[in-house]
Amino acid sequence: MIRVTDGTKIRTITIDRPESRNALTSDGLDGLAEAVETTDLPVIYLRGQGTAFCAGADLDTVAELNKDSAEAFAERGQHTANAIERAESVVVAGIDGFARGGGVELALACDLRVATPGATFAEPGVQLGIFGAWGGTARLPEIVGLGDALDLALSGRVVDAEEARRIGLISRITDDPRAVAEEVAENAPDALRVVKARVRDRSSMGVQAAREAERFGELVAEHAENIAATRD
Repeated sequence: MIRVTDGTKIRTITIDRPESRNALTSDGLDGLAEAVETTDLPVIYLRGQGTAFCAGADLDTVAELNKDSAEAFAERGQHTANAIERAESVVVAGIDGFARGGGVELALACDLRVATPGATFAEPGVQLGIFGAWGGTARLPEIVGLGDALDLALSGRVVDAEEARRIGLISRITDDPRAVAEEVAENAPDALRVVKARVRDRSSMGVQAAREAERFGELVAEHAENIAATRD
């Protein structure tokens, strides 16, 4: 279900279950988390096989859950989304086609979300009497704002790539999302790690400022020759 291919700078992780629109079972969630956590390459490119990015939770799995096992399944999805968000690698979601529910939630955990013109997005859980519980209720309003988050989560409606870009759900629309991952991978790996950590730091402003200055000093010292060369 989870296929991994390593290049020089990019680990490509493919959710490879196209017959179910790449819906994830418990094993799939565990495999995805492991794939994210076991690389030191500077960039991870996350994609889906076939005509979908990810349909979210496998509904055959969900239908068999009771209260306790459903809670455990949600926690499993949260662990996977947290692994994506906390990875030292920059994680780029390449979204081509269908992204629904947990698939949107996993994309929200990524650092960059890049979609093709034909990509569509929805949080349709309310139509089944449930909701996305892989961290989406926290990340969605943080990324798109409270009003648009409530609109998407309470209506279950489908939005296209243009609207997703307008509300900030994705950062770019392109025919080749992987090219964005390759663009990011051309930058200095240590700088990528530091920038990701600093931007995602939710500490107080004072703590963030001190950490930012410290890491900036370390990077300037590390890359002094490159910086000097640009002045010539």
